[in-house]
Amino acid sequence: MGNSAHASNQSPVDFIAEQNSEEFKQLKKSHRNFVFPVAIGFLVWYFAYVLLAAYAHDFMSIKVWGNFNIGLILGLLQFVTTFGITTWYVTYANRKLDPQAAVIRTRLESQIEAAGMTTEEV
Repeated sequence: MGNSAHASNQSPVDFIAEQNSEEFKQLKKSHRNFVFPVAIGFLVWYFAYVLLAAYAHDFMSIKVWGNFNIGLILGLLQFVTTFGITTWYVTYANRKLDPQAAVIRTRLESQIEAAGMTTEEV
């Protein structure tokens, strides 16, 4: 019927030990060091826009060019900021997170292969 480790629902990988490994801790730290400050910064920027729109009507209605006012420009900048943050995160992940994750993935896959299993069986 298959591998005895598989039949007893035992994984060849100790996921708790992996979670406690220095590489995994560093990966989580690298992820948090990017995500939390950027998320907080974006939320401050977003709520500043919402509060300005709600309470600073005179400021937001200042015409900048033709029918374009500060409110419209700041609203459009919300979209630009979202795309900018996405691009920034992808670049950061490719440069910093993916190499760290690859080390962990390679180690886990080698443990699975050593047990004679496939990743689907784990």
